[in-house]
Amino acid sequence: MVQSVLGSLTLGYRPLWNAQRRLAAVQLYVQELPGAMVDAPHLLRTLQELWSAQSPPLLLAPQSPQLLLQLLQKAPAASPWIEVRGHWLGNATILACVRAAHQRGLRMVWRGELAQLPPGDIAACFDNSLLSLSAQDAVHILQSITPAPGSGFGAKAQPSPLLDGQMYDNLPSMALAAHCLEQHRAVAVAGWPVDDLLFTLRHQQPQPAYATVLRLMKAIDAEQSLDAFEHIIAQDPILAYRFMVFTNSAALGLRTGVDSVRRGLVMLGYGTLQRWLGELLPHASQDPNLQPLRQSMVLRARLTAHLIEAGIEHELQREVYLTGLFWQLGDLLGEPVANALRRLPLSERISEAIVQGTGPYAGALQMACALENDDAQVLRALCESQEMPPEDVNRALLRVLSDANT
Repeated sequence: MVQSVLGSLTLGYRPLWNAQRRLAAVQLYVQELPGAMVDAPHLLRTLQELWSAQSPPLLLAPQSPQLLLQLLQKAPAASPWIEVRGHWLGNATILACVRAAHQRGLRMVWRGELAQLPPGDIAACFDNSLLSLSAQDAVHILQSITPAPGSGFGAKAQPSPLLDGQMYDNLPSMALAAHCLEQHRAVAVAGWPVDDLLFTLRHQQPQPAYATVLRLMKAIDAEQSLDAFEHIIAQDPILAYRFMVFTNSAALGLRTGVDSVRRGLVMLGYGTLQRWLGELLPHASQDPNLQPLRQSMVLRARLTAHLIEAGIEHELQREVYLTGLFWQLGDLLGEPVANALRRLPLSERISEAIVQGTGPYAGALQMACALENDDAQVLRALCESQEMPPEDVNRALLRVLSDANT
């Protein structure tokens, strides 16, 4: 039996967001295990088998020069984008392979600092760039957006050093992200400035997305299935939380605690649900900047559920999903997550994993969170401590990412 290439790799991911605050692509970190030789064509065939026309585009980010060389030498022109770190181009072999790969039509993305762009002849080999900003660049750009106080009426803003139509990396503020996407037509922003976003919203009561509430109301009008209702609610962590708080409220007087979205839907009449949604709709959020955070939480929830051993019953799968979905709930609500969870009669397994990092779901949750980064050492240690084979973890990740737009 031929061993899968996924058993010799450590993978991680980061979403890339477009101007509509939707998933534009996924950056897939790829690191070979110590001592392993990765078959690059086998890896590319595996990705092709798992991906569909509806899957998000991939930006492969090899984490070593050796793996990059394999991809540059062997990847066909129709492969996903290949990321090339700018400082690796100092290696003459890599530079020669980049030129050769460009000649045969391989799509590549140069990654590096805005202030250290490659010469024109090398830049011409790349379809796009993933640019990071220095602190000084960030200040200059923010000053170009808003002139400094006291600069006088009619003062000219400093020209922005940003390049149009590129991708930008690890932007520290929402103002910069919006400026890149809207004023400079950035293809995507890698990651999302969640800390700054949550800081700007700290005095507002979090609300579910207007589009999701409306979609659920239309689904009820169309008499769709309970499965469809549950799926819609599970796409919005605040809606799922608010729904469970509502179904457990004293006003409804239900005899038993509602510990899942599914059970709440079963016990709640459609008329009551529709009226509650009607009251919720006028206050629902239409802020597009929250969409990347919501979708990131949903991706984490799906991944947590996929990482648990296959074959568990549906009720437990729903518990695991809620564990991943509610992990960042405290940040959204602006309070300790333990306080938020105490309002719901959830399984102890959920709170143990989220609050204490213990219990049967803790390993899957920790792995799902670790996969959002490029720290292969942490991932390898988790695979060992949680007895999760790298191949199983990587296959779960790729399955979730391939369905990320559904």
